[in-house]
Amino acid sequence: MRWLWYFIIYSFAGFLLEVAFARAIRHPKRDRKCLLLLPLCPVYGLGACLIVWLAPMARSPLWVALAGGLAATGAELLMGAFYRFALGVEFWNYSGFPGSLDGLVCPVFSVCWTVLALALAYLVHPLVRSLVGLIPAWLGPPALIVLGADVLVSCAALRLTGTTEVLKWYAPQ
Repeated sequence: MRWLWYFIIYSFAGFLLEVAFARAIRHPKRDRKCLLLLPLCPVYGLGACLIVWLAPMARSPLWVALAGGLAATGAELLMGAFYRFALGVEFWNYSGFPGSLDGLVCPVFSVCWTVLALALAYLVHPLVRSLVGLIPAWLGPPALIVLGADVLVSCAALRLTGTTEVLKWYAPQ
């Protein structure tokens, strides 16, 4: 169950990072969650879990950075393609950036993920690993059920409407 908690924690951290980034650049789309109810960005959870899984195999910080940057970019590519082709929506589009791959990934953000991989592996994850060890085992199954239900309902809503605006159930109409 620790990987479930890693996924949830890093998806939430990604949501917070996205909101801070949107505010910093004064982007009009300030809400950055990717699920209907939970404030999570699963692409960050997937990318971080890949980095955490790969980091112990790397022999140096340089390899952690390179493998982590590639893993996070791969997660972004896979999730972006899933959102676009399976659900018919886009949460991001890097078409305006040089070197963009169909708007799904770009070198500028791959460099960001590379730097973040180092911070994750050496600064953040040791703390998260300790915190996850404190979570009672009985909380795992209910968390999995809530997350799974939210993912299924969110995917269905996104597919049916073709817009990420459907996730803003709390917004004034």
